[in-house]
Amino acid sequence: MRLRSALASVVVVAVALAAGAAVLIWLLDRSLTQGAADAALQRARTISTSIPGGELNVIRQNVVAGPSEQSVAQVIGPKGTIIAASPQIDGEPPLTSSRPGPGGVVTLTREQLPVGDGESYVVSSLGVAGPDGAYVVLVAQSLKPVQSSVTTVTALVLTGLPVLLLIVGGATFVLAGWSLRPVEAIRRRVADISGRDISGRVPVPEAQDEIARLANTMNAMLARLESAQAAQRRFVADASHELRSPLATLRANVELGANPHTASASSTETVLAETNRLERLVTDLLLLAKADEHGLRIDRTDVDLDDLVQAERTRLRAEPGLTVGGRVQAVQVRGDRHQLGQALRNLVDNAVRHTTSRVDLDVRPDGRYAVIEVADDGPGVPADMRERVFDRFVRLDDSRARSAGGSGLGLAIVREVITAHGGTVTVEDTTTGGAVFRIRLPIASDEPPRR
Repeated sequence: MRLRSALASVVVVAVALAAGAAVLIWLLDRSLTQGAADAALQRARTISTSIPGGELNVIRQNVVAGPSEQSVAQVIGPKGTIIAASPQIDGEPPLTSSRPGPGGVVTLTREQLPVGDGESYVVSSLGVAGPDGAYVVLVAQSLKPVQSSVTTVTALVLTGLPVLLLIVGGATFVLAGWSLRPVEAIRRRVADISGRDISGRVPVPEAQDEIARLANTMNAMLARLESAQAAQRRFVADASHELRSPLATLRANVELGANPHTASASSTETVLAETNRLERLVTDLLLLAKADEHGLRIDRTDVDLDDLVQAERTRLRAEPGLTVGGRVQAVQVRGDRHQLGQALRNLVDNAVRHTTSRVDLDVRPDGRYAVIEVADDGPGVPADMRERVFDRFVRLDDSRARSAGGSGLGLAIVREVITAHGGTVTVEDTTTGGAVFRIRLPIASDEPPRR
């Protein structure tokens, strides 16, 4: 990355400097050429001051250039003949065919003149009114100093450009390395984090820049991974514990049944009960695994929630010493009847396990939602456990015995099913101190619900 940054900066700077140098050289050449043209025109005007007097000797003296001047001149009379010329071009034809009228000026560049070594000249033609007609003063200014200056500047640019690019590339490489040191520190720290222990965190730079945000994002990701890993380990441990208990019971009763002296009908009933428990546990684990992998598959049909609630109320009335209350109003949703029935039964079984003597089941429409409430008069759910109680294998007591309750998967399945149906499930305290679990599901349509 450092090398790519250095190369990119070198390329960008090289293109920018090349374009800038080309423009600079072009402007320099144009400016110096214009200066030479101005100098030629100025000398032509100086020579023209002697023409109105008509003294030929004075005109011939003026066309002779000074020691520091790199120019030649000609004066063309009214008849088109050269009446005066610089010694270097004496006897040569006119420098240009331009013949501007009095006061007119024509400036042009010629590559070659009868003098010099083939260098370029800029020629200014100035029309002047004389005593006997129109005269033309021609002055050619050499462009050799211009070409020499442009060549020198070009050589300096071509020499300095690679050095400057080398400095830019080196500086960018060093600065990029300095800027990427936090990234390298993050990379080394991540490389040290193993799959077994992901409790480490990457260092966060003090500067609140993109790298700091990257470090914070990676730390948040590592925290989520650590939490998921811990949940996975708890899930495996709890699942192993829950499976070990019925398997141990099955093994003991099978060993008893294998002995004709100890075999009994009660051991056979125990085996069947534990087999059913084991089957339910495996079914619950399989359902949660499918939910984790690709979500629950829902076969949507019209489901009368009041029928499901009424069926549970009928089932509970067969429980001895249990009072069943609540109200049932007709309401219908679109969903999977089997999954919704399983979620409702899990809530009812949870209420029966924790109640003292009464369970209330309510179902009613509430705007665009259907609401199911399952309440008991038990000890309730502490405020700090009202979210965790829907996690897998979570119980409100530390006991793991079967007598303490179910497998700890019932409420987790309730949340998975209700969430898959686009609803929510929450738990609150009742007015009598127990717990009320509340399900909210979208109603199937805006039509009045039917029974």
